[in-house]
Amino acid sequence: MASVPPSLQRCLSPRAWTLGLATRRYATSTAAIGADAGTAKSPAWPHQPQFGSIHDDRVARLAAKPLHPLSLADLVKHGRPPLSADALFSSANFTLSLLPNRLAHRIQALRNLPFIVVSNPHIARIYSQYVHSLSTLLPYQERRITNLDDEIQFTEVMADLVQTHSNTIPILARGFLECRKYISPAEVTRFLDEHLRARIGTRLIAEQHIALHLSSQPHCREDATPADAASYVGVIDTALRPADIIRHCESFVSEICELKYGVRPSIVINGQPDTRLAHVPTHLEYIITELMKNAFRATVESGNEKEPVVITIAAAPEDTPGEALASSREQVQQWPGAASIPGVTIRIRDRGGGISPEVLPSIWAYSFTTFGDDDVLDVHNGKTDALNAISGAGGDSNSLAGLGYGLPLGRAYAEYFGGGVAVQSLWGWGTDVYLKLRGLGKI
Repeated sequence: MASVPPSLQRCLSPRAWTLGLATRRYATSTAAIGADAGTAKSPAWPHQPQFGSIHDDRVARLAAKPLHPLSLADLVKHGRPPLSADALFSSANFTLSLLPNRLAHRIQALRNLPFIVVSNPHIARIYSQYVHSLSTLLPYQERRITNLDDEIQFTEVMADLVQTHSNTIPILARGFLECRKYISPAEVTRFLDEHLRARIGTRLIAEQHIALHLSSQPHCREDATPADAASYVGVIDTALRPADIIRHCESFVSEICELKYGVRPSIVINGQPDTRLAHVPTHLEYIITELMKNAFRATVESGNEKEPVVITIAAAPEDTPGEALASSREQVQQWPGAASIPGVTIRIRDRGGGISPEVLPSIWAYSFTTFGDDDVLDVHNGKTDALNAISGAGGDSNSLAGLGYGLPLGRAYAEYFGGGVAVQSLWGWGTDVYLKLRGLGKI
């Protein structure tokens, strides 16, 4: 079930996993927290959530408010699960204080697109989903969550909204693909970059509370809980080991590579493989998977499949000043948030021949393609560009096709919490990709 963070799937009981995150799943757990909270059954909300339109002025007022900059520290400040009832209520109210503002910003951004673009059925669908979500949440702002029944009902709604927005990026990409004549690639890249970053924060806020809710109830059985479950605070692993994520991604990407090409490169992990940091495992899994797909594809297509892809993990000492690395986006890229938070740098080095100087400046564009205009929408012959790839137009989301489409997406995930991705290409030899991650320090 897509709504449940993968990092929590392994600690859910069979019944909890079967029920997933639909509204039925929380009703059976009321007594567990209720006994701890000592609360009685509360009256219903004064306004039940329902689909509806929102007055333009209200959206404009919400969108005019500055966004709260989300940090990993915000997500773990309510403590380690299982949470007390008061901490769980605090988490719910924190979630509720942030989401309507964020949804209004996305509605306003969609309204600022050219009318002919917003009229596209795919983009119009996303716009309607955001309006629906905002109209659903606004009634909850009229009173604070102070008892168990309110928290359960709110979490039910959050789970349904997370599921509603699970395919936002592919649907938007399909819409922009159909509107190529009416919006420039630069505008598409700018909008998708902003939208993806906003979506990362919005989903994290919602999924963190859902995960804290689940892990504060008797879903985890002692005989089924892994030893490292104690390191999780919601969707965040406070003792994440990047080397384990790399090996997990290697298995997945190797199977795709062998299926497509009949061979698979090996990988070598060196440096400091025992390094740990606090981060979101699903984010790192996505980034590593995309970077590894690019490295494997380049290595095999250049005929160097016997050359291993070398992945080096290096932990930065605490209080390390900001690093500067050359990137294809700027002459020098300054890693944000580097002043005092310990981080990890992962270098992925391949012998895939590098990236040509003509292609290098375009690798961060969502609408970048190495094919001609006549081939842009020709997905039946396997040719696809970044928008085709992330919209699913190519048919096979697990293929290695779509040169570089994972770079802009992966960079957005890395940069959200102060990291980044930089590429150094040695044309005719190979490519080094530097992934910088910022953790939380000691929790």
